[in-house]
Amino acid sequence: MEPMLPETSRELEDLAYDLVASASAFASRLNPVLRASVGALVRSMNCYYSNLIEGHNTHPIDIDRAMAGDYASEPEKRNLQLEARAHIEVQQMIDAGDMPYPALSIEGLCWIHEEFCKRMPDDLLWVQDSNTGEAYPVVPGQFRTRHVAVGRHVAPDPESLPALMGRLVEAYSEKFLSKSQRIIAVGASHHRLAWIHPFMDGNGRVSRLFSHALMRELGIGSELWSVSRGLARTVESYKKGLQAADEPRRGDLDGRGNLTQSGLSSFCAYFLRCCIDQVHFMEELMEPKELLNRMEIWCAEEVRAQRLPKGSWPLLREAVLAGEFTRSHAKTLTGYQDRQARTVLSTLLERGLLVSPSPKGKVSLGFPASVVERWLPRLYPAGV
Repeated sequence: MEPMLPETSRELEDLAYDLVASASAFASRLNPVLRASVGALVRSMNCYYSNLIEGHNTHPIDIDRAMAGDYASEPEKRNLQLEARAHIEVQQMIDAGDMPYPALSIEGLCWIHEEFCKRMPDDLLWVQDSNTGEAYPVVPGQFRTRHVAVGRHVAPDPESLPALMGRLVEAYSEKFLSKSQRIIAVGASHHRLAWIHPFMDGNGRVSRLFSHALMRELGIGSELWSVSRGLARTVESYKKGLQAADEPRRGDLDGRGNLTQSGLSSFCAYFLRCCIDQVHFMEELMEPKELLNRMEIWCAEEVRAQRLPKGSWPLLREAVLAGEFTRSHAKTLTGYQDRQARTVLSTLLERGLLVSPSPKGKVSLGFPASVVERWLPRLYPAGV
């Protein structure tokens, strides 16, 4: 699977620099509490788009319900909800720093696969051979023991997986690379992991969770944005880019490995552009003045329709500006007496517009799926 890195170019170095600068600037603009609230929303969005790439379309409202333990009675819909919850819980552990191994390690990659698959319903832990119709089990955290083909790509023999995975870890180890090379290598390692296809199933989700974890370790990734949205929105380019980087070397001017270096360079540039695009997209959505304007217009409509009580807007605005506030502060913010202020607060909590870790704890902003399109337009595809 050599070469492991694309040829160094001004384009790739500039893209790596732009990603570092834009991601750092965005991360510094949100207070930690609001950042946590946005992180919960982005994990749900990341899950939606990552699963969508695999052809599994789970509506954001159904994902919200799954996180609340509210599952559909239809087996197929319930299975997709469980799959979505599994993805979110694994990313939650990554974002919380609870991943026990480095992302770039065999143990780390197997951990991601195991944690994801062990939360999956049994019905989704089988792979069917398209030629024979025989079904094979997916063992969480274990390399595949059978030959597989993905589209035109015939994945390496199962016997070679330990050596290939060892080479993957070695090649992208930071002790061999500069900072800009490590960032460029996120795209390269994403492709090479997909090329190896180490597990019977779940490789796409594992690759994207791995890239998320690796970018966090490099200090550029965060819970505030998701490359999966960019990959899903340009899914044909994503799949064509992966396939193009699978191709054999195209002559003496195409590197010195078995695979095409120019194809790998193109994929890395595409991957970095997707990252930068998604950072800018989320930064624009979360710009405080515009966010508050959209929320205030929505809130006024809800109050007029008597779906929210008067006095709701000051509480929502405070959650954006301050990040969180004590329940007793609701009286001051609304100008109401205790009982009426508590009614407003309770209504916002019941609808998930405000959230709290405990019955008496401070409250912060929530992003239920029912309001996302109004507060954060274009986060999901039109009509979702």
